[in-house]
Amino acid sequence: MELLTIGAFARVARLSPKALRLYDELELLRPAAVDRESGYRFYDPAQLERARLIAWLRRLGMPLARIREVCELEPAAAAEAVRRYWERVVADTEARGQLATFLVGYLSGRGSAMEEANATLGIRYAARSEQGSVRTSNEDTAYAGGRLLAVADGMRGAGGDRASAAVVDALKPLETTTVPAGELLNALAGAVDEAERAVRGIAESTPSGEAVTTLTAMLWSGSRLALVHVGDTRAYLLRDGELFQITHDHTYVQSLIDEGRLSPDEALSHPQRSLLVRALTGTGGCRPDLSMHEAAAGDRYLLCSDGLSGVVPEEALRTALTGGGDPESVLGGLIELAYAAGAPDNIAAVVADVVSV
Repeated sequence: MELLTIGAFARVARLSPKALRLYDELELLRPAAVDRESGYRFYDPAQLERARLIAWLRRLGMPLARIREVCELEPAAAAEAVRRYWERVVADTEARGQLATFLVGYLSGRGSAMEEANATLGIRYAARSEQGSVRTSNEDTAYAGGRLLAVADGMRGAGGDRASAAVVDALKPLETTTVPAGELLNALAGAVDEAERAVRGIAESTPSGEAVTTLTAMLWSGSRLALVHVGDTRAYLLRDGELFQITHDHTYVQSLIDEGRLSPDEALSHPQRSLLVRALTGTGGCRPDLSMHEAAAGDRYLLCSDGLSGVVPEEALRTALTGGGDPESVLGGLIELAYAAGAPDNIAAVVADVVSV
């Protein structure tokens, strides 16, 4: 078959000659022949399929290094690689969207009367931490105050209980500090840095040199709340009868779900379902998720360790949270559900209702 000049091949493939020269340099798409004297490139029409695939992947925004890997795979494996890449793009876009929403709200409300207008909201709350039916110690910590809610789950072993208590203690000064709504995330991030230093001190005092804890906490100002999260403790929002998990587990099993390699049902019985991939360790090497949320009167929030969420199905959580009663009685019902399921782990939970003052 007659070879095509680089110009002709570029027109058929809908690529520029400049792009083809770049793909040649990167060994993504080498020409079928190169004139020794002029250096002019020639392409085989059979190369059009690969050229078009490269162009499509570039339109997805896939980096050239990743495209090279995909192009060397068999079709089924290449399809799976593209699917995993796009799932990651969607997740990253969602995270950036949350940040954009926060920035729009922050910049729109800064220097305005927004905070005074929202100052009519408050919270009613209850917090409990239980040892459970199996464990001989309690590494979970729960705290609730007028402006701060927090749950931490220390890793079982030396320092776990002290680490969970220390990170919550590091956040407690925020209760008595006046923080404008626009500065909530900065204040919370600073407190988490203090928490990391506290965990590092605990780790240095243990024989193993390790101390690990999760953390999920909320800080309020008016109707705005800042959320910090790392690990597998969770935060849920009940709004208009619907229950939403507003944190994302930082576990090995959740990463398999995100990649499509495991279904949520399969994850429930996976032997490594509690293996953390992110937590506070005192090394400063792991940054928690930080996000802003808008609260409304009638909302109900649940923060809990996996001692509750790991044994009580989400539908049962929703039913308990939608039932009548104040936060204290609802929290008691949730703890009872955990014990009815065997309570194999420590249990820490906070229930908070957003109310008009």
